[in-house]
This record gives sequence, structure tokens and C-alpha cells, in this order.
Amino acid sequence: MDDLSRPAGNGRIQLIGAAVALVAVAGLTVYAVKSKSDPASPVQAVSSATAPVGAPAPVPKADELQFERQTGPNRTVVKDQQGAVVATLTDGARTATVRGPLRTFREQKFTAHYVDSSTWVRLLPQAWRAGQEQTDSFRQWLTKALSDTSPDALAVAFEYADGAPAEKDTQGVRFRGDAAYGPVSSGAQGRLENNDFIDYLGIDFTYPDIGRKTTRADRFGAADCSGYLRLVYGYRLGFPLLGGNDAGPGLPRRAFAMATVGPGAVISSSSAGRPSSLGALLPGDLLFFEIDPNSDGLDHSAIYLGTDEQGKHRFISSRIRANGPTMSDVGGASLIGDTGFYSDGLRVIKRI
Repeated sequence: MDDLSRPAGNGRIQLIGAAVALVAVAGLTVYAVKSKSDPASPVQAVSSATAPVGAPAPVPKADELQFERQTGPNRTVVKDQQGAVVATLTDGARTATVRGPLRTFREQKFTAHYVDSSTWVRLLPQAWRAGQEQTDSFRQWLTKALSDTSPDALAVAFEYADGAPAEKDTQGVRFRGDAAYGPVSSGAQGRLENNDFIDYLGIDFTYPDIGRKTTRADRFGAADCSGYLRLVYGYRLGFPLLGGNDAGPGLPRRAFAMATVGPGAVISSSSAGRPSSLGALLPGDLLFFEIDPNSDGLDHSAIYLGTDEQGKHRFISSRIRANGPTMSDVGGASLIGDTGFYSDGLRVIKRI
């Protein structure tokens, strides 16, 4: 679901590619990077294969790291010798945040707001549990993750913003590029929902719980709010996916099921009214909202990006008014923690 209480716009909002959106330059895939000192400066091109985005922090050696157990939620925090956090690993979750080069996420044409972040969101091989820091396999994973500048969850999320260039794999499947929310509806809701990642890709898919599901040609290139999350975390990053909404070894189809029976760690929740605290939020966390007046449960989902230049908590989600993924304020500010539309509707924060 989406900002259904608001009238749907006509056509896709023309968003300028975010700082980590991939663009084609002379046949090369590159990151578009904004200067932190001057957010309005011209875009710089940096090779995603050979160069980091921004100035990289020194990568600490494994024997220099300190591992601390913290609560609220239960997690292992990794620090360097200066006490700076280099990674956070949350019990029961596969998404891990690691320190990396600075990036800027922005949609220059439709919002002046932007998010500077040196936090990268990576996927662990399995859900984290205390004590794994002692294993050689984890130490190897962490060493690689701290120096890895290939697209992470946040970078992948921006590969579907308006104007993002399309790219096909060796099988001819367009796996990234501008995504729509859904086709225009003949009814009052503006655009049709129920568009999963297979509709965006134009492929059939076999799930462990419901078997094979067939894509629909009229939904090609579209992903609704939960379909967008499944496209980013599931199809692109490799998180297991389910076809239904029951508990199981993967990410369910709809937002309410992701929040209530899906895998991961609940960071904060409230059955009525917004969660009382946002202090444990990390980039890459999933946000779940109750915003449709015609619905009796969770009906929208988003990816938390971090704090913007004003210190406000900003997210990206696929929405009807924007006809696709956006971090802008069209159809309601993409913020939580203020007094706005989405802040009032926030109910669950989850780290998968």
C-alpha cells in the first residue's frame, strides 16, 4: 500500500540520480558522487570497480579490533583501537553495518535534502549470534567487508530511482534501472499495487513455500513498496524469499508479514501510535507503516537511509505519487521522528 489518502500524480516524477546511482559513461559503470563540502557541486564520476566513493577510512587489522556486547537490541559492536565503531552486528539479523567511504544520497531535482553517510549495509552469510566473532570465517568476512566498495544495500536501492540506467544480465533480464510503482488503475487509487520483484524483472520464480509463480507482462518494470524491498534485499543481495505471508526461511511477500512473522530482529514497535524511540536505528533498517485509512494493519514499507543534512531521519520507499522509489517529500515527507504523515504512521522498525 502507499499514500492512498493523497491524490495520485500523473506519470513518473523525474528524479535526479542519487549520489550512488549507477550511470553509464563511455561504456563504463560508475558512481555519481557529490562533493560533501559543496552538495550543489558538479557530479564526479568514480569507477565502482576500482575506486572508493569518497575518502576511505583506514581498514583496521583483525587483531586491532575490539568486540563489545550491547543491548537494546542485543548486538555485537566492533570498534577500532581509537574506540570508533567500524561494524554493528545484531542478534538474529543478517544485515550488518560497516564503516566505509563517505557517500551522498540525494534527489537533486525534487528535494534539496540529502543524506551523507559512511555507513555501508552488507549481508552476513547467516543471522548473527554472539560468539561468531571468534570464528575465522567471520574475521575473513569482516576484513573483506571493511574494504569492499561494491554496491551495498543502499547503493542498490538507488539503482531503481527515476532515471537510473537500465542494465541486463547475460540472460537478457533487466535487473536494474528506473522502477515504477505500478500501472495506472481505472479506479480511484491511481495506480495498481501488488507488484512484486518478478514483475519488475519480467521473470517467473519458484518459491520454497508456494512453488512457481508467473510474472505478468502488464506489470513489467513495476515494484510496489514491499516488492521493492524484495528486489533490493532478496533478488539483488541474496536474502531468501518466500512467495506467501506465513513464517518461514525467507522474506514474506507483503509488508505486514515482513514485520510480524518475517526473519530478523525487531528494533522498535508499537501496536498503536509511533514507536517511542528511534535511538537504535541504523541505515538499512526496514520501516513499516499503517497509513491507509481503509486498512486495519501495516500497509507500507521503506528502507531507512540515515539522518539528512538537517539531522532528520530520512527513508526511501516505492510510492504511488512518485510512481516508484523516492526519498523526496512528494506525497508526504520521507521522514520519521517529526510530526508528518509517515512519522504518524510508523509502527515497526526491523533489521533483517
